[in-house]
Parts: sequence; structure tokens; C-alpha cells
Amino acid sequence: MIYVIMGVSGCGKSSFGAFLSEKLGWPLHEGDNFHPQENIDKIARGEPLTDQDRLPWLLKLHEVIERERSSSCDALVVCSALKHLYRHILLYGSKALASPSSPNRDILRPATPDVFFIFLHGDFDLIHQRMVDRMGHYMKADLLRSQFDVLEPPLEEENFLTLDIRRSISDMAVEVEAHITSLRSIP
Repeated sequence: MIYVIMGVSGCGKSSFGAFLSEKLGWPLHEGDNFHPQENIDKIARGEPLTDQDRLPWLLKLHEVIERERSSSCDALVVCSALKHLYRHILLYGSKALASPSSPNRDILRPATPDVFFIFLHGDFDLIHQRMVDRMGHYMKADLLRSQFDVLEPPLEEENFLTLDIRRSISDMAVEVEAHITSLRSIP
């Protein structure tokens, strides 16, 4: 089973991922580590990434997810996954880029049963304050609005669990553990 921890920058994806990784004993793949240097430099200059900037990064993360799935390992992946298209790329790789009228597009309809998205949800003011207070990250608080502007929360047909970031990390982890238990009890 793979959980992709998603949400805007500053919502706590990395902290929550590290906590869950430790608690569950699952490997953690930090999405920031897969960005090409050009993306990091662009973000550090205060420029939002475009879909084109994100594509190679998302395809790398798709490879990580596929590698973990093919080895039947449980794993956590941290990735903003802001748009529906980005989540489809994470699940289906370059097949997600086929035109909407393509016959291959139909294979993208069903959700992948062993990959779930954990959507860390919070309001702009709370997350902005967290970003102002954090040190050492190349993404500055000035870019947060651009992330909220492009955010497309998960839809019903996507496998997802929404967690409110006002809750403690340990409370959110208990909910994820209950989710895992419920999924594993399904025959």
C-alpha cells in the first residue's frame, strides 16, 4: 500500500510523513528531494512552478510509486499533488497525458486500489503563519497564494483521506492507522 501525503507547501507534509514513517516502519520518499535543481532555484527566486516545470518531477515520483508497488512494499510519498492531473501522473505516468479523447484514457478512470492520497487540509492564514515561522526551506511564504490558486482538492472517485491540520500529528496518525486497518480487513 502506498500513501501519497499531499497538500500545499507548509501544511506539514514532510513532518507528518516523517512521523508516520517512524510509527509504521514504512520508507518515506520526500518529494522535494526529486525536484531538479532548476525547480528549486525557481522557487527560491519566488517564482511559482508551471505544469511544464513539474512534469519531470511528477514522472520521477511515479517511478518511485511503481517501484514500491511492484515490490509489494508499503511506502509513503510526500508530494504536493495539487491538481487532478498531477495525481493522475503520479498514478499512471505519461499515460495520464494522453488526450481526453484517446482510447487509452479509459484506463485512467478507476482508482488504483493500493495507492491512497492523504490530503492535509488547512486554511491559508494558518499555513501562511507556519511558513513565515519555518526556517531553512527554499519555498517562501510569498508563494503560498499561488499554491492555493491551483489547488484542486481530491474528488470522490480518487482514493483519499482528508486530514485537518489543526489536529495534532499523533491524532492524524491514529486516523491513518485506522484507515490502514480497515483496508486490510477487506477480503
